[in-house]
Amino acid sequence: MTTHNRNLEIEERHVEKRSDSSLVASTFIKYAAYLLIFFGALYFLVRYVFPMF
Repeated sequence: MTTHNRNLEIEERHVEKRSDSSLVASTFIKYAAYLLIFFGALYFLVRYVFPMF
């Protein structure tokens, strides 16, 4: 039984998940603006358009 000595180079990678806080904040502001516009349009319809019928 012979043993072979092998020289193996093992590459290690450490992957870190980074969250860009400015990207998260801008996405939050964008969707908050969408919601504000949606509810503003809904309020306009209920307050001014529906009473006309």
